[in-house]
Amino acid sequence: MQFLWAFLVGGAICVIGQLLLDLGKLTPAHTMTALVVAGAVLDGFGLYEPLVRFAGAGASVPITSFGNALVHGAIKEIQTSGWIGIVTGIFKVTSAGISAAIIFSFLAALFVRPKG
Repeated sequence: MQFLWAFLVGGAICVIGQLLLDLGKLTPAHTMTALVVAGAVLDGFGLYEPLVRFAGAGASVPITSFGNALVHGAIKEIQTSGWIGIVTGIFKVTSAGISAAIIFSFLAALFVRPKG
């Protein structure tokens, strides 16, 4: 049953993204930004963590979870470190993903001829 809920929730997030692309006539960058902001807002209201507990990878894999991680890290660190925790919490939680994106993009550019 857990796999079914993960599939349905993850699929629903993807459908929302596809509708933003098709019906909203948004660019892929605008769509991605909207989904990240949606995840951040949902976490700000305390709604994304229950969704992750319910759907597992269906909510933690899509791009909305990046917004969730940004806000979640900032809120967690602001409670322990004060206002400086806003910046440090964001980077503490998301640094591995950002670093991986930079490293793998660089490696891909070494093996594939970039068009830019």
